[in-house]
Amino acid sequence: MTQTISLSGKDLIKTAADAHRSGTKARSQISSADGHLTDRRSSAARRRLMYWAVALAIIVLGQFSASRFDWVAQYPTDWIFPLKDWIDSFFEWLVYGIRFFEGSSFAFTPRDLTRGFSALLAYPLGLTESLFVDGFSWGAPALPWLTVLGLAALLGHWVGGWRSALLGAGAFAYLAVFGVWQSAMQTFSLVLITVPLVFLIGLVTGVLMSKHAHFKRVVTPMLDVLQSMPPFAYLVPIVVLYGVGDVPAMIATALFAVPPVARCIALGLDGVRDGVVEAGQMMGCTRWQLLWRVQMPAARSALLLGLNQGIMQTLAMIVLAALIGASGLGSELLTSLQSLRLGEALEQGIAIVVIAVVLDRLSRAYALKTPTYMDSNLVWWRRHPYGLFALGFVLLSMLLARALPELALLTHAHTITTAPYWNAGIDWVNLNLYESVQAFRNFMLLGVLIPTRNFFQVIPWVSFVALVALLGYRLGGWTVALVSGLLILFPAATGLWIEAMTTLYMIGTAAVVCVSVGFVLGLGASRSAGWSRFAASVCDFLQTFPSFIYLIPVVMLFKVSDLSAIIAVLLFAVVPMIRYTILGLRGVPKQIIEAATQQGATRWQRLVKIELPIALPEIMLGVNQVIFMALFMVAITALIGTQDLGAEINAARSGNEIGKALVAGLCIAFLGMAADRLIGAWVRRKKIELGG
Repeated sequence: MTQTISLSGKDLIKTAADAHRSGTKARSQISSADGHLTDRRSSAARRRLMYWAVALAIIVLGQFSASRFDWVAQYPTDWIFPLKDWIDSFFEWLVYGIRFFEGSSFAFTPRDLTRGFSALLAYPLGLTESLFVDGFSWGAPALPWLTVLGLAALLGHWVGGWRSALLGAGAFAYLAVFGVWQSAMQTFSLVLITVPLVFLIGLVTGVLMSKHAHFKRVVTPMLDVLQSMPPFAYLVPIVVLYGVGDVPAMIATALFAVPPVARCIALGLDGVRDGVVEAGQMMGCTRWQLLWRVQMPAARSALLLGLNQGIMQTLAMIVLAALIGASGLGSELLTSLQSLRLGEALEQGIAIVVIAVVLDRLSRAYALKTPTYMDSNLVWWRRHPYGLFALGFVLLSMLLARALPELALLTHAHTITTAPYWNAGIDWVNLNLYESVQAFRNFMLLGVLIPTRNFFQVIPWVSFVALVALLGYRLGGWTVALVSGLLILFPAATGLWIEAMTTLYMIGTAAVVCVSVGFVLGLGASRSAGWSRFAASVCDFLQTFPSFIYLIPVVMLFKVSDLSAIIAVLLFAVVPMIRYTILGLRGVPKQIIEAATQQGATRWQRLVKIELPIALPEIMLGVNQVIFMALFMVAITALIGTQDLGAEINAARSGNEIGKALVAGLCIAFLGMAADRLIGAWVRRKKIELGG
């Protein structure tokens, strides 16, 4: 049965009127929304115009004032904050002016305390060196290279299967066959003691940061300074307090490596879900049991990531630690570079990379390994088959090494080297490409870099500080403006303004190129999963290279100049930009991309309007890391003749001037922290604009 609905003429008129009124109301709402949107856009445009006008006024007024007032053009000497002298006086008092229990037989100075701590750390280091390098005083020899190779293969198979086993065996075979076994084992011995020390300090710090908000607020700025200050800066006070050698190198390495480990652990513990913690509390766990039996296992991945970071940061310091007497590959590499034996230096650098890669892969495999549980009723050898295999292999390989000495340590007659080929390649490049390379070098120096440096050096300090504060206010309000302005003012207040501007010119130039090149490469690699994996593998490999290695090709091609330093910074710092660009773009949800495609968006529109805004936080994190890694390279590039804050630190290291080194290091750290605050404020603002 069909029901028919009929409307009279009056009803039709009423319905049409209602529709008209509804349409009019809707059109009115749309018109009102459009008006509000137009008002907001015009208000934002007026604010942008106002900020540009204020910035222009600061520049014009600064130039006008600089031509009439000397204190505007150059920070007055009378205003310089004597922080360097205060630091020198403090350390002189600490080393020579204070004595505990004076007048008694137990009298000691702080220096005696630090040297005693060094002697205490020397015992475990001596044990590992006896095990891998020198042998024991009671006649037991060091482990043969065949034994270490087999143990690495067994460990690799246990944590990651046959691929990890091949990697471990191949890495240690390389060290033996290429004749760097002794120095490599000295480095390995140092790492085996330093990494547990770093992880222990990082674990305690991370737990305290997670459990106590006040402690976190106090220690976070200290970690920021340690992570952003070039290690060269605190090598000087470590030498004064602890002397030179492997143990002071361990302490310097720990200062460098602890901050990222502590942050990883604190982040992992903070990320444990509330439900897991509440379940532990309901089971009656004490605070100690809750930490070790609930939160620590739940944060296992973050803790092992912290261990991985500690390993990589420790190896990154190997060459720098050689400057204060650390033995091993770092010392060999530094000696080769100083004597311009670039082929040997490259081989030694690759050996460090090999150790870094194998430790990185094995620690990552262990982090991803699913815990296995054995029946406690089984006999020992059934529960620990790998331990049994390892013990048997150690005994068998040591017996073989006694019979065949080449299995204990390969002599020069049984090793190979590629150094002559690298040196021949360097000679060929210098012979055939010299004129072209020098033409490019002269063009870049005379046409781009020197004018840019001069521009930075003549900017009045008042104008630059004011512009940074204005940018901070525009991005994050008064707090960001005040903090960033004070951080930038610090180099002027300590008498290092010209050096800071030279550093800023070099870092700024390198960062612009790094960000541009890294973004393009990361964007291209992010378009497919295969290219993304390939780029990630290349980035992992490049990131394990010691920073000194990047000086070899640039010095070879471009000699000693600002261009060489900037290219070295570019090669070292471009990796995080590629990595984080890929991470951000590959992390855009596929549903959003598919929805945009269904709406008819082109590939360009999807990239610009959707993918890049969503990936912005990760991309800007890459920019942030580029800046910090570039600042890390400042002190290293000073070894090839730059005239910036790195040169100040290098000169202070040569003369054991603690105050000069620390103040220059703080200037570099504060430049990085100012950039970090500005970038962080911009990212937060963009997230708010995007509804994040």
